[in-house]
Amino acid sequence: MAKNTYNEDSIRSLDWKEHIRLRPGMYIGKLGDGSSKDDGIYVLVKEVLDNCIDEHVMGFGKIIDVKISDYKVDIRDYGRGIPLGKVVDCVSKINTGGKYDSKAFQKSVGLNGVGTKAVNALSSYFKVQSIREGETKIAEFERGELQTDADVQSSSLRNGTRVSFIPDNDIFKNFHFIPSYLDDQIWNYAYLNAGLTVNFNGVKYHSQNGLLDLLSKKIAEENRRYPIIHLKGDDIEVALTHGNQYGEEYYSFVNGQYTTQGGTHLSAFREAIVKVCRDFFKKDYDAADIRASITGAISVRVQDPVFESQTKTKLGSINIAPEGATLRTYVADFLREKLDNFLHRNSEVAEALEKRIKQSERERKEMAGVKKIANERAKKANLHNKKLRDCRLHYNQEQEERRYDSTIFITEGDSASGSITKARDVQTQAVFSLRGKPLNCFGLTKKVVYENEEFNLLQHALNIEEGLDTLRYNRIVIATDADVDGMHIRLLLMTFFLQFFPELVRDGHVYVLETPLFRVRDKKKTIYCYDEEEKQSAIKELKGKPEITRFKGLGEISPTEFGDFIGEDMRLTPVILKEDTSIEKLLKYYMGKNTPQRQEFIIDNLYMEKDLDDIA
Repeated sequence: MAKNTYNEDSIRSLDWKEHIRLRPGMYIGKLGDGSSKDDGIYVLVKEVLDNCIDEHVMGFGKIIDVKISDYKVDIRDYGRGIPLGKVVDCVSKINTGGKYDSKAFQKSVGLNGVGTKAVNALSSYFKVQSIREGETKIAEFERGELQTDADVQSSSLRNGTRVSFIPDNDIFKNFHFIPSYLDDQIWNYAYLNAGLTVNFNGVKYHSQNGLLDLLSKKIAEENRRYPIIHLKGDDIEVALTHGNQYGEEYYSFVNGQYTTQGGTHLSAFREAIVKVCRDFFKKDYDAADIRASITGAISVRVQDPVFESQTKTKLGSINIAPEGATLRTYVADFLREKLDNFLHRNSEVAEALEKRIKQSERERKEMAGVKKIANERAKKANLHNKKLRDCRLHYNQEQEERRYDSTIFITEGDSASGSITKARDVQTQAVFSLRGKPLNCFGLTKKVVYENEEFNLLQHALNIEEGLDTLRYNRIVIATDADVDGMHIRLLLMTFFLQFFPELVRDGHVYVLETPLFRVRDKKKTIYCYDEEEKQSAIKELKGKPEITRFKGLGEISPTEFGDFIGEDMRLTPVILKEDTSIEKLLKYYMGKNTPQRQEFIIDNLYMEKDLDDIA
């Protein structure tokens, strides 16, 4: 047996760009191809925008220009501009930046001097330009290597910094930016920074009312049980209302940074809402009843925030510098005064709030017996059925490097689930097999989730009965046949998630697996095609008369072939819920009883049998 040699030659020192490229997850979380909102390419955009926002917060620059195509990013602020003699250092030397000087940057987002260096190292092309007081400096890089270090020249441009970059396709395989994700990202910057205007691809993003505007866009007026409560103080802003949806929905921010995983500020916010309501109504309501169907937002600004990862998605700070008060006490004291005063002054809102709490209390008590029976049935079924082929790794928000990796495929029938099960990565990929078509649950109460065996077992497989905090898999992939029945099952599953667990969709956990429709091959080469255009291109490439196979169902694809479609190059289409979408209206249109509008839509978009033959 060969012995591993461990000596001085085994010790390596990596330079900054080598380390970032070798361990990108330490700096930007997951990589991905852009199909998920937390993929690395969006973190790169955020890192550059954060610097622009910090300039705005410090009082320099009210406009940011952003242009993003499928592959290239260009961001220009009108702040002070990087000091010209330090332009190269600020984007290529770790632990170099202005954020270490607390007098220059108070309560900023970026503190460790890594952000733009990571963008630089992970981009096939990176350009930075600074303009200060009639002079400009430009530097260009490729994968972190300096290519152009231009001399300082005179300039008539306004002060500020411009960064352009193209993410490296070697790192982000087959990536592309999805406009809806960028739209959400940029709106959050606008909501959190009053007076800021972001011009994104020719569209103006501007908010006058901060979190009030955010919640107004997130929850339609007809779905609010009472007008949005909006409260502001020194370095804190909150907004909240209750609706008719299931679950809780929160948006939390620190120094303008969207903390998607929450943290100490969000925990304090949730606790404080419960405490204020109990004290105001003088009744020990269950915390779950108070927070059921709530939509809330909190923004705090603290000096020297401590985040639990480089991507700054979860706040770990306990104290508020320099005062030394705990963040929990700060948030609790603010709500105890402001929210309590608001409820006393707005009796109609207080009555509507308590009515919603009492409704949640009744529903919870009515469900208790049903849930107990369903849980026992699920435990019993799990011992004997083969619906879930689990994986060894589960989604864990505390394990930063691995928390993105787990996936569950929801399939129809034994043949499809059998093929995926044999081809999957047992470490990270699980399979849940449906038996026939799920129930159309539109308009039904959550009671059906427990009474319907299929939904009950799926809920337990995902572990989402009590919310997303216990979700077992990061990606929930609907894998159905590319035929009418498969499309119908896909819609029924989407209806289930949107009706009872909308946060799964809002938080970007639900996807549709794209599998090839055609296999085109000759004796030397096989090409899998996902649409008619790709099929025609493959026929031209192979020339002659290649063999063409049309896959009608997933069960027709062998496990060996399936391994090519659910690996690193897996094609996933995210299920995206736009901010201004009303779930109730959406489901009523597509899944309710036949409405005249839907009938008209079907007629206008109906393919006749002859048309289908022409495109087959």
